[in-house]
Amino acid sequence: MKDSWYREPWAWLVFILPFTAVVAGIATYIIANTNPDTLVVGDYYKKGKSINLEVGKVKMAQKLGMRFALQLKDNELIIKPTGIEKVFPLLNVSFFHPTLEERDFYLALTQDGNGYFRHHFDKDISGKWKLTLTSFENNWKIQDTLSLPQADFIDLIPNPIKAQ
Repeated sequence: MKDSWYREPWAWLVFILPFTAVVAGIATYIIANTNPDTLVVGDYYKKGKSINLEVGKVKMAQKLGMRFALQLKDNELIIKPTGIEKVFPLLNVSFFHPTLEERDFYLALTQDGNGYFRHHFDKDISGKWKLTLTSFENNWKIQDTLSLPQADFIDLIPNPIKAQ
């Protein structure tokens, strides 16, 4: 009497290996399509042109002598102009997380009586962030990568190398 094929262990091994590859391929396809990479840019030419504009804004900040000092301690952000006599009606502050786009946020800050820009956060802002300061008119820009919180004031100066 001949045994049935399903009682042979080698037959199961031959079937399970391709079946496992198919399941892994389907899982990979689902993961790739439900979590797209938001850091990939589709139109590189337009992005390159905008980078040149941004470098021009950084150079304008250098020409104007823009300098600020930043401190983030006990969930309170303080940005103070250093070496600038100009009064700013509004300072645009953008925080970009290096990997998670949903954590990015923007603040529009006005000066207090001391000439400082202040904001109190409801939650802890810690880790590595790319910070961008721009004027209300958006004609100059300072950009830097920081590790937050910062107990001491750190200088933010226009640096064209970090503009990209």
